[in-house]
Amino acid sequence: MDISTVNSLCYEDFVDTFGNVVERGPLIAAAVWSHRPFSNLSELEAHISDFIDKLPESGKEGILRCHPDLAGRDLQRGTLTRESQDEQSQAGMASLSPAETTRMHQLNADYKKRFGFPFVICAKMSDKAGILRQLAERSGNDLSQERECAISEVKKICCLRLRNLVLSETRNKL
Repeated sequence: MDISTVNSLCYEDFVDTFGNVVERGPLIAAAVWSHRPFSNLSELEAHISDFIDKLPESGKEGILRCHPDLAGRDLQRGTLTRESQDEQSQAGMASLSPAETTRMHQLNADYKKRFGFPFVICAKMSDKAGILRQLAERSGNDLSQERECAISEVKKICCLRLRNLVLSETRNKL
């Protein structure tokens, strides 16, 4: 859809359409709806980013807790959101070897115990080796540093999901 179509969506349709650009975040879409009309895709992205930035640290951690574990129980059960399923599969999370699965589960558990939220990375911009490496490396961050890093990854995910839904001016001209 183009930005004029986005701007014409009623509240319910807007929330239904954009409620998962931030994983399981329909409240974010609901809050951003009131800023219509958006002049372009970048403005919509900026409103979502600003909303996230203005949240208290506990709210940011709440956003992170809405994310599933990579290669976790939801992937195995098939209960991921469609977007997460596609992103994790594309990054190779659905085809880990038994050794990689064991390592991923252990790193995920250690990370969650340390920070209180799941590891978040833009899987679409990585692969399984990069994800495993980042998971191990980022586990050494302090809480504030890691929360900031994880929120940055949420914004990358959001940006890519938005671009799958909304035609940018550049794409319209092609």
